[in-house]
Amino acid sequence: MLKRQSQLVAIGFAAAALFAATSFTALAQKKYGPGVTDTEIKIGNIMPYSGPAAAYFNKVNAEGGINGRKINFISYDDGYSPPKTVEQARKLVESDEVLFILNSLGTPTNSAIQKYMNQKKVPQLFVATGATKWNDPKDFPWTMGWQPNYQSEARIYAKYILQEKPNGKIGALYQNDDYGKDYLKGLKDGLGDKAASMIIGEEAYETTVPTVDSQIVSLKAKGADVFVSITTPKFAAQSIKKVAELGWKPLFILNNVGASIGAVMKPADFENGQDIISANYAKDATSAQWRDDPGMKKFYAFLDKYYPDANRADASVLTGYNVVQTVVAVLKQCGDDLTRENIMKQAANLKELEIDGLLPGIKIHTSPTDYAPIKQLQLMRFKGENWELFGPVMGGQASG
Repeated sequence: MLKRQSQLVAIGFAAAALFAATSFTALAQKKYGPGVTDTEIKIGNIMPYSGPAAAYFNKVNAEGGINGRKINFISYDDGYSPPKTVEQARKLVESDEVLFILNSLGTPTNSAIQKYMNQKKVPQLFVATGATKWNDPKDFPWTMGWQPNYQSEARIYAKYILQEKPNGKIGALYQNDDYGKDYLKGLKDGLGDKAASMIIGEEAYETTVPTVDSQIVSLKAKGADVFVSITTPKFAAQSIKKVAELGWKPLFILNNVGASIGAVMKPADFENGQDIISANYAKDATSAQWRDDPGMKKFYAFLDKYYPDANRADASVLTGYNVVQTVVAVLKQCGDDLTRENIMKQAANLKELEIDGLLPGIKIHTSPTDYAPIKQLQLMRFKGENWELFGPVMGGQASG
């Protein structure tokens, strides 16, 4: 999944650009930052993948680009290695002179370039990670997230656990880095005073380990009847398989990062995933529920025409599409003032923006003091071969 994500961003950008090609508002005076001319907007990206992504822009550029400007999308491979991310960011900023870097993947990798990007005053826009740290406009005004942050999501799970199993014994499996610890903090904050008594086991894992089987065995042995799996797709699938293999029947909470049907639930075997609880902010491209939805019809039409081989069960396909629709909205608001300063100004001025692939009731909203574009999710339960939404759209704001 990770290897394809930068390509999927490019795909989505192409689609959104096609939809918005004639909708820019011209300004009397043009102002351009690095990477912008009358005929081009140069955007950078860093992802752990191999192979060029620019091919996906051929069609949109053949159609005239965005307001006469063709997109030059430059994406480099960092192998999910922070030192390599720093190297590639410097190349994009200092050699390629991109206008901004878009949707680069990973908490440790984006953390490695955050200070650099802010010192250089280059937008690090809509980073592909839900770490809470991206919403810090005071200290890092050039960095902005996109998806709901991990702490907010975990607080929603805490609300559900307190409602369904107020005396539950919680075992938490988490990745031993900022990503995993962010979720764990949100879970504890959401449980409040009951966290100390309810969480009876915490098991961390490193991304370099082959499996998380031993951690899961340990949590079961401690008597947990609630299992919270804070994992990336590979380890999410492993956790589902191992819980089933052990015959363990806890209330199973799976974080959104690990809830892809194509990348997690199917490889783990649908039967093993029944009744797992997660949360989402986006529609499910495989669900019949959205087949007549106007926004998703646009998405399906795009896939049919430009990417017929897409794995629609892979949530990353729709995510890339949604992210770049947001970017196009920013560029539309910029008009002909395509400076780095105005990119950030407009990114921090998105008001109740509706995106084709977001769930009904979930809109994008930012301000100069609020760099968290999406703040709500809806709980869902895995049934059959799909996730079924239930309950209201919920915010995961910290209490007080």
